[in-house]
Amino acid sequence: MTDYRWGPRRGNGGTRFRLWAPGAQQVTLERDGQPALAMQAQVEGWWEVACDVATGARYRFRIGETLVPDPASRRQDGDAHGWSIVTDGAYAWRNNAWQPRPWHEAVISEVHVGLAGGFRKLAEQLDNYAETGITAIELMPVNDFPGRRNWGYDGVLPFAPDEAYGTPEDLKFLIDEAHGRGLMVFLDVVYNHFGPDGNYLPQYAPQFFRNDQKTPWGDAIDFRRSEVQSFFIENALYWLGEFRFDGLRFDAVHAIHDPAFLQQLGHAIRAEFPSHHLILENEDNAAGLLDIYTAQWNDDFHNTMHVLLTGETAGYYADFAPDGTAKLARLLREGFAFQGEYAGHIGQERGQSSEHLPTTAFVSFLQNHDQIGNRALGERLITLMDEPALKAAVVLQLLCPQIPLLFMGEEAGARKPFLFFTDYQDPALAEAVREGRAAEFARFPAFASGEIHVPDPNALETFERCHLGPGDPVWRAFYQTLLNLRRTLIVPRLKGTIGLDARAIGDKAVLAVWRLGDNARLTIATNLSGTPVRTDLPNAKPIYGEAQGGTVAPFTTLVWIES
Repeated sequence: MTDYRWGPRRGNGGTRFRLWAPGAQQVTLERDGQPALAMQAQVEGWWEVACDVATGARYRFRIGETLVPDPASRRQDGDAHGWSIVTDGAYAWRNNAWQPRPWHEAVISEVHVGLAGGFRKLAEQLDNYAETGITAIELMPVNDFPGRRNWGYDGVLPFAPDEAYGTPEDLKFLIDEAHGRGLMVFLDVVYNHFGPDGNYLPQYAPQFFRNDQKTPWGDAIDFRRSEVQSFFIENALYWLGEFRFDGLRFDAVHAIHDPAFLQQLGHAIRAEFPSHHLILENEDNAAGLLDIYTAQWNDDFHNTMHVLLTGETAGYYADFAPDGTAKLARLLREGFAFQGEYAGHIGQERGQSSEHLPTTAFVSFLQNHDQIGNRALGERLITLMDEPALKAAVVLQLLCPQIPLLFMGEEAGARKPFLFFTDYQDPALAEAVREGRAAEFARFPAFASGEIHVPDPNALETFERCHLGPGDPVWRAFYQTLLNLRRTLIVPRLKGTIGLDARAIGDKAVLAVWRLGDNARLTIATNLSGTPVRTDLPNAKPIYGEAQGGTVAPFTTLVWIES
């Protein structure tokens, strides 16, 4: 059981309140409706006091003239700048025998809880996910952020579920309900930065950061310090232990400039939760981390497929335009497309050899929150291209041996955009975000001329435009058919799968072969072009699609399993 250094701890001597404030001269515990208590200085910058408080009591810290929430608050009242609340963690779990499903069974849907209506409303939608064939939902960050709406990556209180979504008990109810339906629940956590509004740590603990290293969000977090290490390790263990999440997705770990901490974090979690799933987002393609972590979001899969499907080559897509078909073949066979080759958008070599890793170490996706929401108008892929080509790509994604990830609504043919949205109450910050978003796209003529406007991130209308609507039953049936094939014919054979061959058979056309765990051969032929492609194909009847002799028709994916 974790002995938490951060946050309130209840015991026989009352509740112990602790704060690491090495930059403070004096710290006072403020209690709502009770006298303030001076906290006692401890070694290495800690302050501490113990007192009797009831569950639900509101508290905060006074440092000089500034009132701040507990950085390890378990629940907030009044948003990120308000009171912290003492909790006892009590919840009557119903599915106590639940254990995380084996990783090779994972089919993941990334979900924004706010657009789903909150924790309780999302619980009402779980049957749709389970019936479609999805086995896990991955929640975009739910920790406390400023305002009522946000993607979650600007959170400032990593231990507190945002009150806009519901209470900690509501979140536990959602997870309990998911487990009762056979669904795993993963949580996206952000350990590379804090948001710009509501982060008070620099005022009283400047040692939490280092000014000799920068990130896109400012000074880097100083993971060399034991106090900082324990803050994030405890956070991971807290979500997995108290809330019973089945795994965590670690956002942008390439922005954590301390590889030793990532090793330390992984080992600490594995010591307590050996069967849980740990997923990385890592632009560095650092294959060595996948000896500890379960899998990585495979950006190479998305970027390669996006270029082949849409023809877009701006920004980082430029790295995937040359020899795109060969890159697709390589990543299907070996995992990463970039395994040490020069990448122009970062100006250096990118990636490590990944051929030795299992196919399930890679999470493949055609869409996610970044790839949709970082477009100026938040367009989903279904609105950018013809449906036959998109369907051929979906078949490849869902029936290849990598772990598939969908973005909420994708499985139902959702066409509503997913835009970048915020709810900053500080007018200056709201304006800075608005101007920054517009400047990001000003190099494109349509935006520079004013013909098209970038939606205001802080406007309620921008958030409202993202609500999904009822969905398309035809698209849902399409996904359901494919996921049923994956569940019955591929998943039971998936462990031990090895890539045997993958090669270009034409422009935007690939033939890939794997040896499954039971020695059967999985063959997928994909043609994303508008021209028929002739090649040697298996003689057997495909499990998906209709073969036409040795021809793969335009915008077609064919799949065989041969024992």
